[in-house]
Amino acid sequence: MIPAVKLSPATAAFPGTNLRSKSALVPLVSSLKPTKSAVCSLRPLYLAPLNGPHASELKPRRQQLEFQCAASAAEDRESKAEVVPAPSEAAAKLKISIYFATWWALNVIFNIYNKKVLNAFPYPWLTSTLSLACGSAMMLFSWATRLVEAPNTDADFWKALFPVAVAHTIGHVAATVSMSKVAVSFTHIIKSAEPAFSVLVSRFILGESFPMPVYLSLLPIIGGCGLAAATELNFNMIGFMGAMISNLAFVFRNIFSKRGMKGKSISGMNYYACLSIMSLVILTPFAIAMEGPQMWAAGWQTALKEVGPNVLWWIAAQSVFYHLYNQVSYMSLDQISPLTFSIGNTMKRISVIVSSIIIFRTPVRPVNALGAAIAIFGTFLYSQAKQ
Repeated sequence: MIPAVKLSPATAAFPGTNLRSKSALVPLVSSLKPTKSAVCSLRPLYLAPLNGPHASELKPRRQQLEFQCAASAAEDRESKAEVVPAPSEAAAKLKISIYFATWWALNVIFNIYNKKVLNAFPYPWLTSTLSLACGSAMMLFSWATRLVEAPNTDADFWKALFPVAVAHTIGHVAATVSMSKVAVSFTHIIKSAEPAFSVLVSRFILGESFPMPVYLSLLPIIGGCGLAAATELNFNMIGFMGAMISNLAFVFRNIFSKRGMKGKSISGMNYYACLSIMSLVILTPFAIAMEGPQMWAAGWQTALKEVGPNVLWWIAAQSVFYHLYNQVSYMSLDQISPLTFSIGNTMKRISVIVSSIIIFRTPVRPVNALGAAIAIFGTFLYSQAKQ
């Protein structure tokens, strides 16, 4: 943007200067004939040398004109910059809220269909394998069709990912075994004790120390889980131990992930995809050894007789939603702090426990509900104390 500048003859030309003798090669503006397309109504413009007797009067005006042009250009840049809106804090909060709502909803749907599958087809090793296989196939297809940009990995990445995948596989299978033996609500009540395992492993194995409020927050977690387990109507030791092993395995998964993946640049979506692929490779031979095709075939025939073809839809749904809810949780880690994620994980367990009790009509004693509430509240205190 260049501002219009009007110069009068009195300020541009001065008496006593011989313009025609020193500027003979420059035609006068008044001698130019206007064209048909443009008509000039301005007065004639005369040129004066800067080293003439009146140069001191010209230079200040010249500097002032240049300053006005620069200021106008700066204003123009500022006006253009204001057109692009900056992301507001409200938009960031809305994005986090969408992540949380999607994460919780997908997790609730997965747990419902997973329990339906395990009630009709009680083979947790195969169910766990199908969940990982479905997620791996979805991501391989996304990479092949360029819906998602494939990660740039090397041998060191997969080597560092291996212990993470081992721990993830154990935790996944143990949680599925637990839900095949006990109610979904009970499994998640016991899994709310994961912070206690994290502190104990970090303290006695890794030698880390924590402030006193962190240790005090473990008391309601352990006490609440113990009260819920002691008053559970359909208590099963295999289900209880499966949830406890899952807690321990996921603690080691987080430790291995922090140590081995430090400094490696990869998105949360692709990281979980690689983790699923490696876990599938690890789990498949163990699933065949623990259950095997003969057991699966017999169980499939029984499920078709009792439930019908709906069991196939249930297996597909639980496999797809398992991958989606984990994928969203890893993607949310790219957007929020670990503290916010921990609080969101606590709220997720509450939504799963409440929804599973309502849908499956799980009988709950008041003292059992009290134990669950104490444990979950202790998890919230832990997240605040570790801040």
